[in-house]
Amino acid sequence: MTSLPSLLGDLDPMSDRAVFRQIADQLREAIGRGRFKEGEKLPSEAELVEHYGVSRMTVRNSFSVLTGEGLVHAEHGRGVFVRPRSPVRRLASDRFARRHRDQGKSAFIVEADAAGGHPQVDSLEVKEEKATQDISTRLGSVRRVLARRRRYLLDGRPVEFATSYLPLDIARGTQIAEPNPGPGGIYARLEELGHHLDHFEEEIRARMPAPSEVKTLRLAPGVPVIHLVRTAYDTEGRAVEVCDTVMAADAYVLSYQLPAT
Repeated sequence: MTSLPSLLGDLDPMSDRAVFRQIADQLREAIGRGRFKEGEKLPSEAELVEHYGVSRMTVRNSFSVLTGEGLVHAEHGRGVFVRPRSPVRRLASDRFARRHRDQGKSAFIVEADAAGGHPQVDSLEVKEEKATQDISTRLGSVRRVLARRRRYLLDGRPVEFATSYLPLDIARGTQIAEPNPGPGGIYARLEELGHHLDHFEEEIRARMPAPSEVKTLRLAPGVPVIHLVRTAYDTEGRAVEVCDTVMAADAYVLSYQLPAT
């Protein structure tokens, strides 16, 4: 490793900023400049204690700041490491292209292939249930829906949890109601049923996760989620599916192409 004096600066004794925050600032800047790469171990507590002339508790408080920001994670007995950047690029203008369905690929498989990762789906649940007011409104005042809940993993890591809601008059008794809807996923089945997809509308917001989401996605402290609600419309203008998705924000880059006119 390059010597610490060349990687990190000195503390400012005249600053009114707490020492542990000054150390966190310097480590953050070093990570941002690429002096510590993704997956690389940060200097140990002992090394930082010696470099800055501070206590172990001060260094630990600095690490806690960076952990809370989602920049680093601690591994028991090994040290503190820089968290990897987002591995999945979610290209909105391409992910639902019909050619992918024709090839028997769902959107998540397309994205996982582009990221060079191994996709999996687990925690699958398919059942009929009463629609919430929000879902009912989005689907045109339906009372009951078919709900498909699944968790997506990339290289064994949970990155996304999604629930699709479909009107029962469309989905009941079809392959969509089966655990495995077949090649191309539920959108391919919808089109086979005559509901040719025309467009999608997405609402996206970032927020901190609920405790259940932290558990489901195995989120590190300080990592937010991306909450996306998508509605699929067929060529007749009918809403045929609402997908409520919660994604680990450190696992995705959302990429969009926008027209200039």
